[in-house]
Amino acid sequence: MNSREDQLQAFDRLLTIMDELREQCPWDKKQTLQSLRHLTIEETYELGDAILDNNLEEVKKELGDLLLHIIFYAKIGSETKAFDIADVANEICEKLIHRHPHIYGDVTVTDEEDVKRNWENLKLKEGKNSVLEGVPQSLPAMVKASRIQDKVAGVGFDWEEPYQVFDKLKEELDELQHEIEVQDQDKIESEFGDVLFSMINYARFLKVNPEDSLERTNKKFIKRFQYLESKAKENNKNLGDMTLTEMDVFWEEAKKQ
Repeated sequence: MNSREDQLQAFDRLLTIMDELREQCPWDKKQTLQSLRHLTIEETYELGDAILDNNLEEVKKELGDLLLHIIFYAKIGSETKAFDIADVANEICEKLIHRHPHIYGDVTVTDEEDVKRNWENLKLKEGKNSVLEGVPQSLPAMVKASRIQDKVAGVGFDWEEPYQVFDKLKEELDELQHEIEVQDQDKIESEFGDVLFSMINYARFLKVNPEDSLERTNKKFIKRFQYLESKAKENNKNLGDMTLTEMDVFWEEAKKQ
């Protein structure tokens, strides 16, 4: 791997290129914090895909794209003298030191749960009004639910055993079934949300990331369905004209691929 000196040189090279692009490239000169936002979100999802696929070459490339965006934002910030990349780096360095008193202070921890509790308590001491302030409003609902549960658990608001969470999940399922029988659409949606929230909470106790788990299933389904489509074409058949029994033959084949 590269030495620290090589790493710093590569970072300096990127900063120089960013300076040149901002001065000379018509597209780069035009960009703002706002215009880059949706592109950054897209790059983040692409990185997530590469990680799920365990494609390390793609992970490297997508990390580069994200790093470019960070440098870009910092460059724009420096032009209004609001902040530059050194401010960004120093800010996170100070936060990491402050939030890790078990490394940089005299606090003793026994496991990662102690670290998470200390982290959330320190944030409250920094002036946060709620442990949930750090959860972005624009997060997708499943990711947001997971982050909410992580954060409240960090200050002790949590179940003690996995079976308690599973019992809660079954209770929520019963409540959903009741509303389905009553046919109250608004309450069905509400109870369905409670079921999903409980499922996500249970995933936490199982040490499963629900977003990653669901995306793996999405990828698996897409792969199998596309196999089904290809086999139908090979047999000169239209999916719309096939019976479920006929499609199931190819589906079972797909599961063995």
